[in-house]
Amino acid sequence: MAMKKILVSQPAPANGKSPYLDLAEQYGLEVIFRPFIKIEALPVKEFRQQKVNIADYTAVILTSKAAADNFFRLAKETRVSIPDTMKYFCTTESIANYLQNYIVYRKRKIFFGLTGKLDDEQLDAFFTKHHKEHFLFPISDVHKDKTDVLDKLKLDYTKAIMYRTVSNDFTPDEVLDYDMLVFFTPAGINSLKKNFPEFDQEKEGVTIACLGPATQKAAEAAGLKVDIAAPSPATPSMPAAISAYLRK
Repeated sequence: MAMKKILVSQPAPANGKSPYLDLAEQYGLEVIFRPFIKIEALPVKEFRQQKVNIADYTAVILTSKAAADNFFRLAKETRVSIPDTMKYFCTTESIANYLQNYIVYRKRKIFFGLTGKLDDEQLDAFFTKHHKEHFLFPISDVHKDKTDVLDKLKLDYTKAIMYRTVSNDFTPDEVLDYDMLVFFTPAGINSLKKNFPEFDQEKEGVTIACLGPATQKAAEAAGLKVDIAAPSPATPSMPAAISAYLRK
């Protein structure tokens, strides 16, 4: 069956640019961006139940833009003024650049990794250099990041749930008329099963693509066959993995 229509379970790019749109042009595909999950802010009352005071920390670990959004939101809502001395450790350069929405970039100490993982070699070096900091780690309620490297370095860090990842509700008339579904989180897989309990991958002839081992594991546990898995040594990104699959 020829591949014609792909659902990417992410929000559409605000600037109209995306490697998935590049794939659409290259292979003559229709790419639809439709998130299976959404982020909900954790209310201040629930945040305070964790007995975490943002003002007690000297550094923040950020693994997503949502984490950054909710860190600054809760700081504002709890009336905490973030000091100029606060250090930011981001898993990607994109997250580091995103901080410009909240702070004057040149006046803050911002560090980032290259792979999007906490055990990134470059980020590891920054953690080692600044190991005496008191780290706050904003996470969601379905946090999956492995913190082994933080424990190995004996960093003083505290996890704090600041937002929730919940299922997006699909309307009754929405159908999965796609040749490929692309997932990025286990929560996305859970949302698929919740919104489309009768979904039959084999019957529909749908290709499933998953980013990361946790997402792949969730898909297989849900009875799905994962046709495309990224990253891998040959295909370090999901667009690269899809491109390799389409070339076959």
